Amino acid sequence: MFQPTTLNERIHTLDIMRGVSLLGILLVNMFAFSQPLPHVHDLNSWFTDIHDQLNYQLLDIYVQGSFYPLFSMLFGYGLAMQYMKAERTGTNFYPFALKRLLVLLIIGLLHAFLLWWGDIITMYAVCGFFLILLLRLNSGWMLSIALVLNGLFHTLIISVYAMAEIANDEYETFVDISAIEDAITAYGIGTWKDAFMQRLNDLAIQMSPSMWISAMFTILPYMLVGAAAAKWRLVERAKELKGRWIILAIVCIAGGLFLKSYPFHTTRTYLWEYVRVYMGGPIVAIGYASAIVLLCLIPFLPKLLSPIAKAGRMSLTLYLMQSVICTLLFYNYGFGLYGKVDVLMGIVIAISIYVIQAAFAELWFIKFRQGPLEYLVKRMTYGKTLKKMEQ
Repeated sequence: MFQPTTLNERIHTLDIMRGVSLLGILLVNMFAFSQPLPHVHDLNSWFTDIHDQLNYQLLDIYVQGSFYPLFSMLFGYGLAMQYMKAERTGTNFYPFALKRLLVLLIIGLLHAFLLWWGDIITMYAVCGFFLILLLRLNSGWMLSIALVLNGLFHTLIISVYAMAEIANDEYETFVDISAIEDAITAYGIGTWKDAFMQRLNDLAIQMSPSMWISAMFTILPYMLVGAAAAKWRLVERAKELKGRWIILAIVCIAGGLFLKSYPFHTTRTYLWEYVRVYMGGPIVAIGYASAIVLLCLIPFLPKLLSPIAKAGRMSLTLYLMQSVICTLLFYNYGFGLYGKVDVLMGIVIAISIYVIQAAFAELWFIKFRQGPLEYLVKRMTYGKTLKKMEQ
Protein backbone atom coordinates (compact mmCIF):
# COMPACT_ATOMS: atom_id res chain seq x y z
CA MET A 1 0.00 0.00 0.00
CA PHE A 2 1.36 3.42 -0.99
CA GLN A 3 1.83 5.71 2.01
CA PRO A 4 2.97 9.30 2.54
CA THR A 5 6.52 10.02 3.67
CA THR A 6 6.99 9.46 7.40
CA LEU A 7 9.06 11.64 9.71
CA ASN A 8 11.86 9.03 9.87
CA GLU A 9 12.07 8.96 6.06
CA ARG A 10 12.53 12.72 5.70
CA ILE A 11 15.88 14.06 4.54
CA HIS A 12 16.73 17.05 6.73
CA THR A 13 19.07 18.56 4.13
CA LEU A 14 16.14 18.89 1.72
CA ASP A 15 13.98 20.47 4.44
CA ILE A 16 16.77 22.98 5.16
CA MET A 17 16.94 23.81 1.44
CA ARG A 18 13.17 24.37 1.41
CA GLY A 19 13.41 26.56 4.49
CA VAL A 20 16.18 28.69 2.98
CA SER A 21 14.23 28.92 -0.28
CA LEU A 22 11.20 30.23 1.60
CA LEU A 23 13.25 33.18 2.84
CA GLY A 24 14.73 33.83 -0.61
CA ILE A 25 11.32 33.73 -2.26
CA LEU A 26 9.86 36.09 0.36
CA LEU A 27 12.72 38.59 -0.08
CA VAL A 28 11.94 38.77 -3.80
CA ASN A 29 8.15 38.62 -3.47
CA MET A 30 8.19 41.43 -0.91
CA PHE A 31 8.53 43.94 -3.76
CA ALA A 32 5.82 42.29 -5.81
CA PHE A 33 3.52 42.72 -2.80
CA SER A 34 4.49 46.34 -2.18
CA GLN A 35 5.21 47.77 -5.67
CA PRO A 36 3.18 47.96 -8.90
CA LEU A 37 4.45 44.73 -10.43
CA PRO A 38 4.01 43.13 -12.95
CA HIS A 39 3.69 46.50 -14.71
CA VAL A 40 7.26 47.54 -13.89
CA HIS A 41 9.60 45.20 -15.72
CA ASP A 42 12.78 46.23 -13.91
CA LEU A 43 12.76 47.42 -10.32
CA ASN A 44 16.44 48.37 -10.64
CA SER A 45 15.29 51.35 -12.69
CA TRP A 46 12.04 51.89 -10.75
CA PHE A 47 13.71 52.99 -7.53
CA THR A 48 15.18 56.50 -7.75
CA ASP A 49 17.04 56.80 -4.44
CA ILE A 50 20.67 55.70 -4.76
CA HIS A 51 20.51 53.62 -1.57
CA ASP A 52 17.38 51.84 -2.83
CA GLN A 53 19.09 51.16 -6.14
CA LEU A 54 22.22 49.73 -4.50
CA ASN A 55 20.26 47.63 -2.01
CA TYR A 56 17.99 46.25 -4.70
CA GLN A 57 20.98 45.56 -6.94
CA LEU A 58 22.49 43.38 -4.21
CA LEU A 59 19.16 41.61 -3.80
CA ASP A 60 18.98 41.14 -7.56
CA ILE A 61 22.44 39.59 -7.73
CA TYR A 62 22.30 37.28 -4.70
CA VAL A 63 18.60 36.39 -4.45
CA GLN A 64 16.44 37.27 -7.45
CA GLY A 65 15.97 34.45 -9.96
CA SER A 66 17.86 31.88 -7.88
CA PHE A 67 15.36 30.55 -5.35
CA TYR A 68 12.39 29.64 -7.53
CA PRO A 69 14.70 27.37 -9.62
CA LEU A 70 15.96 25.81 -6.37
CA PHE A 71 12.41 25.28 -5.13
CA SER A 72 11.48 23.78 -8.52
CA MET A 73 14.39 21.32 -8.24
CA LEU A 74 13.24 20.40 -4.72
CA PHE A 75 9.71 19.83 -6.04
CA GLY A 76 11.10 17.43 -8.64
CA TYR A 77 13.34 15.72 -6.06
CA GLY A 78 10.40 15.12 -3.74
CA LEU A 79 8.11 13.79 -6.45
CA ALA A 80 10.82 11.43 -7.72
CA MET A 81 11.37 10.14 -4.17
CA GLN A 82 7.66 9.33 -3.95
CA TYR A 83 7.85 7.55 -7.31
CA MET A 84 10.83 5.44 -6.24
CA LYS A 85 9.11 4.58 -2.96
CA ALA A 86 6.07 3.36 -4.90
CA GLU A 87 8.34 1.23 -7.08
CA ARG A 88 9.94 -0.36 -4.01
CA THR A 89 6.58 -1.20 -2.46
CA GLY A 90 5.08 -2.39 -5.76
CA THR A 91 2.18 0.09 -5.68
CA ASN A 92 0.71 2.34 -8.35
CA PHE A 93 2.21 5.81 -7.95
CA TYR A 94 0.10 7.67 -10.50
CA PRO A 95 -3.38 7.82 -8.90
CA PHE A 96 -1.88 9.38 -5.76
CA ALA A 97 0.44 11.71 -7.71
CA LEU A 98 -2.36 12.95 -9.96
CA LYS A 99 -4.64 13.54 -6.98
CA ARG A 100 -1.91 15.40 -5.09
CA LEU A 101 -1.12 17.65 -8.05
CA LEU A 102 -4.82 18.33 -8.57
CA VAL A 103 -5.17 19.37 -4.93
CA LEU A 104 -2.15 21.67 -5.29
CA LEU A 105 -3.64 23.12 -8.48
CA ILE A 106 -6.89 23.97 -6.68
CA ILE A 107 -5.00 25.53 -3.76
CA GLY A 108 -2.87 27.53 -6.19
CA LEU A 109 -5.89 28.85 -8.09
CA LEU A 110 -7.64 29.86 -4.85
CA HIS A 111 -4.45 31.59 -3.75
CA ALA A 112 -4.09 33.41 -7.07
CA PHE A 113 -7.68 34.62 -7.31
CA LEU A 114 -8.44 35.35 -3.66
CA LEU A 115 -5.09 36.47 -2.21
CA TRP A 116 -2.25 37.36 -4.56
CA TRP A 117 -1.65 37.43 -8.30
CA GLY A 118 1.97 36.20 -8.03
CA ASP A 119 1.07 32.59 -7.18
CA ILE A 120 3.59 29.95 -8.28
CA ILE A 121 1.81 26.84 -6.94
CA THR A 122 -0.46 26.67 -9.98
CA MET A 123 2.47 26.53 -12.40
CA TYR A 124 4.26 23.98 -10.23
CA ALA A 125 1.18 21.75 -10.27
CA VAL A 126 0.72 21.98 -14.04
CA CYS A 127 4.43 21.35 -14.68
CA GLY A 128 4.16 18.46 -12.23
CA PHE A 129 1.60 16.75 -14.51
CA PHE A 130 4.22 16.72 -17.27
CA LEU A 131 6.96 15.69 -14.86
CA ILE A 132 5.23 12.52 -13.68
CA LEU A 133 4.97 11.37 -17.31
CA LEU A 134 8.78 11.38 -17.45
CA LEU A 135 9.58 9.84 -14.07
CA ARG A 136 9.82 6.37 -15.59
CA LEU A 137 12.97 7.47 -17.44
CA ASN A 138 16.40 7.05 -15.93
CA SER A 139 18.35 10.01 -14.57
CA GLY A 140 20.44 10.47 -17.68
CA TRP A 141 17.42 10.78 -19.93
CA MET A 142 15.65 13.21 -17.58
CA LEU A 143 18.74 15.41 -17.33
CA SER A 144 19.15 15.33 -21.12
CA ILE A 145 15.52 16.34 -21.69
CA ALA A 146 15.91 19.15 -19.15
CA LEU A 147 19.02 20.48 -20.91
CA VAL A 148 17.39 20.22 -24.35
CA LEU A 149 14.20 22.00 -23.26
CA ASN A 150 16.07 24.77 -21.49
CA GLY A 151 18.61 25.02 -24.31
CA LEU A 152 15.85 25.39 -26.91
CA PHE A 153 14.39 28.23 -24.86
CA HIS A 154 17.75 30.03 -24.69
CA THR A 155 18.37 29.48 -28.40
CA LEU A 156 14.94 30.83 -29.35
CA ILE A 157 15.19 33.99 -27.25
CA ILE A 158 18.76 34.78 -28.28
CA SER A 159 17.87 34.14 -31.95
CA VAL A 160 14.96 36.57 -31.69
CA TYR A 161 17.29 39.19 -30.22
CA ALA A 162 19.77 38.59 -33.04
CA MET A 163 17.14 38.80 -35.79
CA ALA A 164 15.71 41.97 -34.26
CA GLU A 165 19.27 43.30 -34.02
CA ILE A 166 18.83 44.33 -30.39
CA ALA A 167 21.11 41.81 -28.66
CA ASN A 168 23.85 44.40 -28.10
CA ASP A 169 21.51 47.37 -27.66
CA GLU A 170 21.24 48.96 -24.24
CA TYR A 171 18.48 47.33 -22.23
CA GLU A 172 15.38 49.51 -21.94
CA THR A 173 12.64 48.81 -19.45
CA PHE A 174 9.00 49.03 -20.45
CA VAL A 175 6.77 51.03 -18.12
CA ASP A 176 2.99 51.12 -18.51
CA ILE A 177 2.07 54.33 -16.66
CA SER A 178 -1.67 53.77 -16.89
CA ALA A 179 -1.42 50.21 -15.54
CA ILE A 180 0.89 51.38 -12.74
CA GLU A 181 -1.57 54.08 -11.70
CA ASP A 182 -4.40 51.53 -11.71
CA ALA A 183 -2.41 49.17 -9.47
CA ILE A 184 -1.43 51.92 -7.03
CA THR A 185 -5.05 53.08 -6.83
CA ALA A 186 -6.53 49.60 -6.39
CA TYR A 187 -4.04 48.22 -3.89
CA GLY A 188 -2.94 51.47 -2.23
CA ILE A 189 -6.27 53.17 -1.58
CA GLY A 190 -8.92 50.76 -2.88
CA THR A 191 -11.27 48.30 -1.20
CA TRP A 192 -10.96 44.51 -1.20
CA LYS A 193 -13.19 44.48 -4.29
CA ASP A 194 -10.91 46.99 -6.05
CA ALA A 195 -7.91 44.84 -5.17
CA PHE A 196 -9.72 41.75 -6.44
CA MET A 197 -10.52 43.34 -9.81
CA GLN A 198 -6.92 44.56 -10.14
CA ARG A 199 -5.70 41.09 -9.22
CA LEU A 200 -7.63 39.68 -12.19
CA ASN A 201 -5.81 42.13 -14.47
CA ASP A 202 -2.45 41.20 -12.99
CA LEU A 203 -3.26 37.49 -13.28
CA ALA A 204 -3.86 37.99 -17.00
CA ILE A 205 -0.15 38.85 -17.21
CA GLN A 206 1.13 36.31 -14.67
CA MET A 207 -0.81 33.48 -16.33
CA SER A 208 -0.58 34.65 -19.93
CA PRO A 209 0.18 32.07 -22.66
CA SER A 210 3.76 33.33 -22.91
CA MET A 211 4.29 32.71 -19.18
CA TRP A 212 2.96 29.16 -19.46
CA ILE A 213 5.23 28.46 -22.42
CA SER A 214 8.15 29.92 -20.49
CA ALA A 215 7.31 27.66 -17.52
CA MET A 216 7.47 24.56 -19.72
CA PHE A 217 10.99 25.49 -20.80
CA THR A 218 12.28 26.73 -17.44
CA ILE A 219 10.36 25.43 -14.40
CA LEU A 220 9.78 21.94 -15.87
CA PRO A 221 13.48 21.47 -16.74
CA TYR A 222 14.47 22.54 -13.21
CA MET A 223 12.05 19.92 -11.84
CA LEU A 224 13.59 17.32 -14.13
CA VAL A 225 17.07 18.20 -12.83
CA GLY A 226 15.79 17.68 -9.28
CA ALA A 227 14.13 14.38 -10.21
CA ALA A 228 17.34 13.16 -11.89
CA ALA A 229 19.30 14.11 -8.77
CA ALA A 230 16.83 12.13 -6.64
CA LYS A 231 17.23 9.01 -8.77
CA TRP A 232 20.99 9.35 -8.43
CA ARG A 233 20.45 9.90 -4.66
CA LEU A 234 22.89 12.79 -4.77
CA VAL A 235 21.82 14.28 -1.42
CA GLU A 236 21.63 10.92 0.37
CA ARG A 237 25.15 10.10 -0.92
CA ALA A 238 26.56 13.49 0.04
CA LYS A 239 29.51 12.11 2.05
CA GLU A 240 30.49 9.78 -0.77
CA LEU A 241 30.21 12.58 -3.35
CA LYS A 242 31.67 15.34 -1.19
CA GLY A 243 34.37 16.27 -3.74
CA ARG A 244 31.81 16.75 -6.52
CA TRP A 245 29.58 18.83 -4.27
CA ILE A 246 32.56 21.07 -3.43
CA ILE A 247 33.34 21.58 -7.13
CA LEU A 248 29.66 22.34 -7.89
CA ALA A 249 29.43 24.83 -5.03
CA ILE A 250 32.57 26.75 -6.02
CA VAL A 251 32.02 26.74 -9.78
CA CYS A 252 28.29 27.48 -9.73
CA ILE A 253 28.32 30.17 -7.05
CA ALA A 254 31.35 31.93 -8.53
CA GLY A 255 30.23 31.55 -12.16
CA GLY A 256 26.59 32.32 -11.48
CA LEU A 257 27.29 35.42 -9.41
CA PHE A 258 29.66 36.65 -12.14
CA LEU A 259 26.91 36.31 -14.75
CA LYS A 260 24.39 38.02 -12.47
CA SER A 261 26.65 40.92 -11.52
CA TYR A 262 28.56 41.58 -14.76
CA PRO A 263 25.80 43.63 -16.49
CA PHE A 264 25.80 46.08 -13.57
CA HIS A 265 29.48 46.87 -14.22
CA THR A 266 29.11 47.47 -17.96
CA THR A 267 26.42 48.41 -20.46
CA ARG A 268 23.25 46.43 -19.69
CA THR A 269 22.42 44.99 -23.09
CA TYR A 270 19.39 42.84 -23.89
CA LEU A 271 21.64 39.80 -24.32
CA TRP A 272 23.47 40.23 -21.01
CA GLU A 273 20.22 40.98 -19.19
CA TYR A 274 18.79 37.71 -20.48
CA VAL A 275 21.93 35.78 -19.54
CA ARG A 276 21.89 37.38 -16.08
CA VAL A 277 18.32 36.35 -15.30
CA TYR A 278 17.77 33.04 -17.10
CA MET A 279 21.26 31.54 -16.95
CA GLY A 280 22.95 33.15 -13.96
CA GLY A 281 19.97 32.63 -11.64
CA PRO A 282 19.64 28.82 -12.04
CA ILE A 283 23.43 28.34 -11.91
CA VAL A 284 23.55 30.18 -8.57
CA ALA A 285 20.62 28.02 -7.40
CA ILE A 286 22.68 24.86 -7.98
CA GLY A 287 25.60 26.49 -6.18
CA TYR A 288 23.45 27.39 -3.17
CA ALA A 289 22.02 23.84 -3.06
CA SER A 290 25.55 22.43 -3.15
CA ALA A 291 26.69 24.74 -0.35
CA ILE A 292 23.75 23.68 1.84
CA VAL A 293 24.51 20.00 1.21
CA LEU A 294 28.13 20.58 2.29
CA LEU A 295 27.12 22.57 5.37
CA CYS A 296 24.83 19.74 6.43
CA LEU A 297 27.81 17.39 6.43
CA ILE A 298 29.23 19.34 9.40
CA PRO A 299 28.00 17.31 12.42
CA PHE A 300 26.46 20.07 14.56
CA LEU A 301 24.98 22.24 11.78
CA PRO A 302 21.82 20.24 10.91
CA LYS A 303 20.73 20.51 14.55
CA LEU A 304 21.63 24.22 14.62
CA LEU A 305 19.59 24.74 11.45
CA SER A 306 16.65 22.76 12.81
CA PRO A 307 14.30 25.83 12.90
CA ILE A 308 14.95 26.37 9.17
CA ALA A 309 14.32 22.68 8.49
CA LYS A 310 11.02 22.84 10.37
CA ALA A 311 10.00 25.86 8.31
CA GLY A 312 10.85 23.79 5.23
CA ARG A 313 8.68 20.92 6.48
CA MET A 314 5.64 23.20 6.31
CA SER A 315 6.68 25.24 3.27
CA LEU A 316 3.23 25.23 1.64
CA THR A 317 1.59 26.57 4.82
CA LEU A 318 4.23 29.26 5.30
CA TYR A 319 4.25 30.27 1.63
CA LEU A 320 0.49 30.96 1.74
CA MET A 321 0.84 32.57 5.16
CA GLN A 322 3.32 35.02 3.63
CA SER A 323 0.65 36.12 1.15
CA VAL A 324 -1.91 36.62 3.92
CA ILE A 325 0.52 38.67 6.03
CA CYS A 326 1.90 40.77 3.17
CA THR A 327 -1.44 41.62 1.58
CA LEU A 328 -2.68 42.72 5.00
CA LEU A 329 0.45 44.80 5.49
CA PHE A 330 0.47 46.51 2.12
CA TYR A 331 -3.07 46.65 0.76
CA ASN A 332 -5.49 49.35 1.83
CA TYR A 333 -7.97 46.91 3.41
CA GLY A 334 -5.12 46.14 5.84
CA PHE A 335 -2.38 48.54 6.97
CA GLY A 336 -2.08 50.35 3.61
CA LEU A 337 1.72 50.38 3.26
CA TYR A 338 1.61 49.80 -0.51
CA GLY A 339 4.36 51.82 -2.22
CA LYS A 340 5.45 53.35 1.09
CA VAL A 341 8.45 51.20 2.06
CA ASP A 342 11.98 51.49 0.72
CA VAL A 343 14.14 48.53 -0.23
CA LEU A 344 15.94 48.21 3.10
CA MET A 345 12.68 48.32 5.02
CA GLY A 346 11.22 45.71 2.66
CA ILE A 347 14.18 43.42 3.41
CA VAL A 348 13.78 44.00 7.17
CA ILE A 349 10.07 43.20 6.96
CA ALA A 350 10.74 40.02 4.97
CA ILE A 351 13.35 38.76 7.44
CA SER A 352 11.10 39.64 10.39
CA ILE A 353 8.18 37.71 8.90
CA TYR A 354 10.43 34.73 8.25
CA VAL A 355 11.79 34.71 11.82
CA ILE A 356 8.23 34.77 13.18
CA GLN A 357 7.27 31.94 10.82
CA ALA A 358 10.28 29.86 11.88
CA ALA A 359 9.26 30.35 15.53
CA PHE A 360 5.68 29.38 14.63
CA ALA A 361 6.93 26.20 12.93
CA GLU A 362 9.07 25.36 15.96
CA LEU A 363 6.05 25.64 18.25
CA TRP A 364 3.71 23.86 15.83
CA PHE A 365 5.89 20.75 15.60
CA ILE A 366 5.99 20.39 19.38
CA LYS A 367 2.44 19.05 19.13
CA PHE A 368 1.88 18.16 15.46
CA ARG A 369 3.79 16.08 12.92
CA GLN A 370 2.80 18.07 9.80
CA GLY A 371 1.90 21.62 8.86
CA PRO A 372 -1.86 22.30 8.62
CA LEU A 373 -1.99 22.64 4.84
CA GLU A 374 0.48 19.79 4.38
CA TYR A 375 -1.88 17.60 6.42
CA LEU A 376 -4.86 18.76 4.37
CA VAL A 377 -3.09 17.92 1.09
CA LYS A 378 -2.14 14.46 2.39
CA ARG A 379 -5.63 13.83 3.74
CA MET A 380 -7.14 14.71 0.35
CA THR A 381 -4.47 12.75 -1.52
CA TYR A 382 -4.28 9.51 0.47
CA GLY A 383 -7.81 9.46 1.90
CA LYS A 384 -8.52 6.14 3.62
CA THR A 385 -4.85 5.14 3.50
CA LEU A 386 -3.93 8.08 5.75
CA LYS A 387 -6.88 7.36 8.06
CA LYS A 388 -5.70 3.77 8.56
CA MET A 389 -2.18 4.97 9.38
CA GLU A 390 -3.59 7.31 12.05
CA GLN A 391 -5.69 4.61 13.75
